[in-house]
Amino acid sequence: MKLFDVYPLYDVTPVKVEGCYVYDQSGQEYLDLYGGHAVISIGHGHPHYIEKLKTQMDAIGFYSNAVQNPLQVEVAQKLGALSGCDDYDLFFCNSGAEANENGLKLASFDTGKSRVVAFKNSFHGRTSAAVAATDNPSIVAPINAQHQVSILDLGNTEQLEETLQKGDCCAVILEFIQGVGGLDQSTEVFYQDVAVLCKKYDVKLIADEVQSGFGRSGEFFAFQKYNITPDIITIAKGMGNGFPVGGVLVHHSIEARYGMLGTTFGGNHLACAATLAVLEVIEKEQLMAHAKEIETYFREKALPFGNRVTVKGRGLMLGLDLGYDVGALRKKLIYEYHIFTGGAKNKHVLRILPPLTIQKPQIDLLFEALHKEL
Repeated sequence: MKLFDVYPLYDVTPVKVEGCYVYDQSGQEYLDLYGGHAVISIGHGHPHYIEKLKTQMDAIGFYSNAVQNPLQVEVAQKLGALSGCDDYDLFFCNSGAEANENGLKLASFDTGKSRVVAFKNSFHGRTSAAVAATDNPSIVAPINAQHQVSILDLGNTEQLEETLQKGDCCAVILEFIQGVGGLDQSTEVFYQDVAVLCKKYDVKLIADEVQSGFGRSGEFFAFQKYNITPDIITIAKGMGNGFPVGGVLVHHSIEARYGMLGTTFGGNHLACAATLAVLEVIEKEQLMAHAKEIETYFREKALPFGNRVTVKGRGLMLGLDLGYDVGALRKKLIYEYHIFTGGAKNKHVLRILPPLTIQKPQIDLLFEALHKEL
C-alpha cells in the first residue's frame, strides 16, 4: 500500500521541535513562521503542554461522551472566562471543518431554513456543507455543490440584504480575517451591517474563528474588535497546539436538544488536557498582548520596502503582499534560509502564522532574508 498522493510535499522531514523551531533528520534547524497552518499557538513542545498531556495519559486518555467528563466542564469555564464569551455553550468536535459543519447544521435546525451565505475567497473546510461554503470550485465535488450556498462579495451590504430578504437563509458564515484567501478584511461598518441584517432577517451569524481564534489576532477572537455578538463561533487549530480538537460555541439563545449533535472522539480527555494547557499558557504568558506587540514590530520591519510590500492581517495572522507569485520565494526561504512560511489563494501573499511565542530576533531573520531577495 502507498499513500493517497494529494499533497505536494517539500523535501523536509521534521523529527524534533522546540519553541519556534523545527529540526530535520540531519539536525538542520528551520524557523517555523507558519505554525503548521496556524495550529501551533503556544510553541512546539511547550513544557507545560507536554507535562499536562503526560499527566493526563497516566490517568485516562479516552472514554466516550456517554459518561461524565469533568475536564470538558473545566475547559468550558476556562474558555468562557479567558475569551469573555461566558454567554455561550461549548460543543466539542475534532477539527475546524467539523466545527463549521456542526455550526451550519445548528443554524439550520434553529431557523428551519437551508440557504447559507458565504463570501468570496472564504475557506471553511473540506466536509460537506463547509466545502460548499468555501469559494474554491476545484475542491467542491458535485455532491457538495448540491447545498444551497450563495457566495457574495465581501463588503457589499446591498448584495447581502438582497440575498437575505428572500427569507430562505439560515446562516451567514464569515471569517473576520480571511486566512487561506490571503488575509483580507472588510470594514467595521460592513461587519456591523452583517450583524444587524442577520438579526433583521432571522439569520444566524457564524464567526469562523478556526484560524483567527485563541489569541492569534491579538484579541481572543477576531470578531471582538467590532463589538459584535455572533450566534455561533467555530474554533479549532490553535485550540490544541497540535492535538486534534475543535469546538462550536453556541449562544444561549439557541436551545440544545438531546441528539441534535454528536461525536465519538470530540472532547476526549487528552483533547481537553491539551486545550487547558493552551488556555493556561496564553493567560500566564500574556500571548494576546504579545501578538499585538510583535505585529507592530513586524509592520515597522516592512516599512523600508515601501509600496513594494503590503502588510495584511492582524496580530500574528499576517500576510505580505509582494505583488507577484511568491511560490518560488517560499521554496527559497525553506531550502536556502530554512524558514517555513505559507501561501494563500492570492498567490501574491506570503502568509505568516508563527507560534504566538515568536520573538523579535526571529522576525528579524525573515526580513534579513527578504532584503536579500527583494
